[in-house]
Amino acid sequence: MPQETTRRSFLQTVSFGVAAVGLGQAAPGEEKVIQGFEKEASAPDAHEGWQPVSDRKLRVGIVGHGVCAFGAAFSFQDHPNVQIVAVSDLVPDRCAALAKACRCDKTYPSLEELIKDDRIEAVFVATDAPSHADHCIKVLRSGKHVCCAVPACFGSLEDADRLFEAVKTSGLKYMLFETSCYHADLHAMREIYKAGGFGKLIYAEGEYYHYMPEPIDSFKGWRIGLPPQWYPTHSNAYYVGVGGGSFTEVSCMGVPSIIDHLKPENNRYRNPFGTEIALFRTSEGGTARMAVSWDSPGAGGEMGRIRGQRGTFYGKYEGVETNLPPLRRPPLPPGVEGGHHGGSHGHLMNEFVTAVLQDRKPLIDIAWALNMTVSGIVAHQSAMKDGELMKIPQYAI
Repeated sequence: MPQETTRRSFLQTVSFGVAAVGLGQAAPGEEKVIQGFEKEASAPDAHEGWQPVSDRKLRVGIVGHGVCAFGAAFSFQDHPNVQIVAVSDLVPDRCAALAKACRCDKTYPSLEELIKDDRIEAVFVATDAPSHADHCIKVLRSGKHVCCAVPACFGSLEDADRLFEAVKTSGLKYMLFETSCYHADLHAMREIYKAGGFGKLIYAEGEYYHYMPEPIDSFKGWRIGLPPQWYPTHSNAYYVGVGGGSFTEVSCMGVPSIIDHLKPENNRYRNPFGTEIALFRTSEGGTARMAVSWDSPGAGGEMGRIRGQRGTFYGKYEGVETNLPPLRRPPLPPGVEGGHHGGSHGHLMNEFVTAVLQDRKPLIDIAWALNMTVSGIVAHQSAMKDGELMKIPQYAI
């Protein structure tokens, strides 16, 4: 069935996605896989129904190929409507590896050099999180569309405002590659919400558990002692990414950690927390509980649930709406796989490319991106003040 899925096959897809988050444990003798980068099989009908929206190729530059090899992980190089013009990484060996993975001959030693290339129309920023806002602003000021790995900005409300202004004044496309937004379950929630299957959202839960007894290697050690709610979009997407709402107030409680790099004397952020649990008021007048945790072993990954006045989604839809639309994710171009993080990578890349080619707003635009990110920044501020209720800046296009 090219444009629909049975309830049984959909639930099997969701169940597989949930089960896969525990696959980061390596078997004896195997190299451990970073959580979220587990190999996942694509659905047999992943490409059925795909139609090109243009006969031209978007000329793309890619920057960043660190420990997660993110630059090549979203399969720009496999999209029939993309030409990768050039790539860049500050580390020469990684830059060469990125060029090889992307089947691209042209390299630049830095983002600043790459964006001078007038052939490039759009840039994927897969650099270190503390540089995301600055790098995206530079791309936009060079006259190019930009998509970016999460989060949109890093711990700074001022950077959020600068990025918002840069996008708004540029007239160019900006998209955040928030992986939860294209998980099978969250995509289904979004389609159900648009069809009226939830009505007003009363309550949402989002959780991102990533056990890190030792921090993942990172540029200049930015992950060491990272405040959990400074990396909030994987969980916050389970409200913002469903209906486009935002969080208006937050009270957040932090739990002191027993892990060394999450003790305040051992990290640059003076962060004492390995887990932060935020209780938000939403723009619909409902509530949401969003958890981010680095120090709890066991099943991990990104997951969430929704309760509305007309229905709920806890692994499946239960509600009063019986005329639901197809819940499968959009078809992918031939040669493009869903990839990692719940099979979301290919969908995020295809959405950005398609939005530019069609000259329309991408799904996770600057407003969604900042409403998911800034709420976490304020949540950490609240946790540092023993759960003080705090107002959250709002972003809208």
